Amino acid sequence: MTNSSAATGNRAFHALMDRPYLILILTTLFWGGNVVAGKLAVGHIDAHSLMILRWTGALLLVLPFAIGPLKRDWPVIRAKWWLYLFYGAVGFATFNVLVYVAAYYTSGVNTSLEQVAVNIFVIILNFALFRTRVRGLQLLGVVITILGVAIIATHGDLTRILTLEVNLGDLLVILACFAYAIYSIALRWRPQTHWTSFLVATCTGAIIASFGYQATLGNGTANLPSNLAAIDLQGWLIAAYTVIFPSVISQLLYVRGVELIGSNRASLFVNLIPLFGTVGSVIVLGEALQLFHIVAAILVAAGLVLAEYSARRGT
Repeated sequence: MTNSSAATGNRAFHALMDRPYLILILTTLFWGGNVVAGKLAVGHIDAHSLMILRWTGALLLVLPFAIGPLKRDWPVIRAKWWLYLFYGAVGFATFNVLVYVAAYYTSGVNTSLEQVAVNIFVIILNFALFRTRVRGLQLLGVVITILGVAIIATHGDLTRILTLEVNLGDLLVILACFAYAIYSIALRWRPQTHWTSFLVATCTGAIIASFGYQATLGNGTANLPSNLAAIDLQGWLIAAYTVIFPSVISQLLYVRGVELIGSNRASLFVNLIPLFGTVGSVIVLGEALQLFHIVAAILVAAGLVLAEYSARRGT
């Protein structure tokens, strides 16, 4: 690469990093792509092997850039090591292993749309644990969104709830959302460290938890080498995508987005993940949108908009 082309690339990178809306859209696009990747992985790479490869790869990719920050942040990491491991085990490993396993039982469209449940669980947990005030319109928005999620989970037949007939995959996604909500709430205690230090420490927790899931929910750590040997080209490409884009690049871009416009405004873009995941499932996976998907999506969008409007206006 010539000096001029390198300079041009450098200018383009810095120009991108100064555009908060663009980088936050890219962030959620890559996170939405993780849903599609999980569905594409079925039959090509075992869910637990994907987890181990994803977080090990992310750790190795970030580590060379994190050496300096790690040296500066080591006293904090050493003092709060259990918290970093918790973040990695719950927010990274538990959420993703449930989503990847759910891909065997439900559609990518369902998985994408149901992830709005994270917002609902965050509101509920904030109220239950910290008595965070929930306003009238915000509560109405939550109820409407829950109705939308229930329609998706029951495939348009709400009477299934009365007989507890909910698809296993949809139930796993909802449990994954609950795990991520716990992670999100716990971030209020996140120690102030560089994002690369944070990613290295949390990836370590995710790797440990992933091996734990392989040992307990998978077919055992002794079978891991044969599982890895069975991965085909598509499986390795999926693993590479999950390492590079949703695990590393999205984390970098999201941190930058928060720096530019603040966490409250940046968090709104997270609601684009179900949109991108749904569009990707239709385009890439060839899944069909059902009428109940459209009705549920309208309810979910209306509920989220209403809840956010209420939170911002204080009504």
